[in-house]
Amino acid sequence: MVIAPLRPLTPLEARVLGVLVEKQHTVPDTYPLSLNALVAGCNQKTARAPVIEASEAEVLTAVDGLKALSLAFEGSGSRVVRFEHNMGRRLGVPSQAVALLAVLMLRGPQTVAELRINCERLHRFADISSVEAFLVELAEKDPPRVLRLARGPGERESRWAHLLCGDAGLPAAASDTVGAGASPSVAASELAALKAELARAHARIEALETSVARLFGELGVQQ
Repeated sequence: MVIAPLRPLTPLEARVLGVLVEKQHTVPDTYPLSLNALVAGCNQKTARAPVIEASEAEVLTAVDGLKALSLAFEGSGSRVVRFEHNMGRRLGVPSQAVALLAVLMLRGPQTVAELRINCERLHRFADISSVEAFLVELAEKDPPRVLRLARGPGERESRWAHLLCGDAGLPAAASDTVGAGASPSVAASELAALKAELARAHARIEALETSVARLFGELGVQQ
């Protein structure tokens, strides 16, 4: 079997993968998950950001995408089709990193302290420094799997985001990065200011062109 290259995941594929990892630890008696349980896990209202309403067909399509990437597969030994993840082996990361990535996929960007708390049921980290050590390791992989975001106004700590969906869905301010080949992004406010300045420059150029054309006309000079 030829394993497809690991492309960026869709947001729903990331949600499905995160749910599979989460439920493996939180409801081991019903893992691997049936399609109904997987849909319920994707659409649950708690511990999810954003909250979504995915249909069975949409979740099944996402599962097929993960299966093609060898990130998930169908379990055996049951009359009902059940699904389980293969995230650690496919990405070549330890269980601690799998737990961190799953929580980031399910809850969005978080600080190190938030990750330690929210990972409690998936993996119990000894302290904050151990969480950060695994995050830095993930950020330094090739390609990077996580990104440390720049602190926003009023924020005391940086948040981390996963990169399994590529840059899609990342907050606009994504500088202060860690990892080989990482490059800072432009904040939304900076981008807006640059666009405004570019618009003003275009307006000045048009005004100058109009003035020059009028002057040439008055002097009888052809452009």
